Amino acid sequence: QVQLVESGGGLVQAGGSLRLSCVASGDTFSRYNMGWFRQAPGKEREAVSCISRRGGNTHYADSVKGRFTVSRDSAKNTVYLHMNNLKPEDTAVYYCAADWNLRESIYTIQHLCTTASLFGSWGQGTQVTVSS
Repeated sequence: QVQLVESGGGLVQAGGSLRLSCVASGDTFSRYNMGWFRQAPGKEREAVSCISRRGGNTHYADSVKGRFTVSRDSAKNTVYLHMNNLKPEDTAVYYCAADWNLRESIYTIQHLCTTASLFGSWGQGTQVTVSS
């Protein structure tokens, strides 16, 4: 199983930007579809974005479309979440997750992003706090 370590969280004012990083180790990065999830206090974990193993397909939650961008760099074994125009409701612990899967169609990625239990590996999370 791949090991994941997130970084890049912090405190930012509404309207600001952050870039989260998730470094993978322990297995071949290109074998994994990747996802970003978040969990706010008292709320259920929700999917934010997913990206296919070779980066060709992405999916976003409606709440972040147009503001967040997911990308990956195979040379660095890293997946990124670029977050712009942050809102107080984006405050949460953000987790990256990996799904070992040869399938990477847009349908696979859309389904993956609605089913957190399909992800076999999770990072420890990074806190994002957006002040109003």
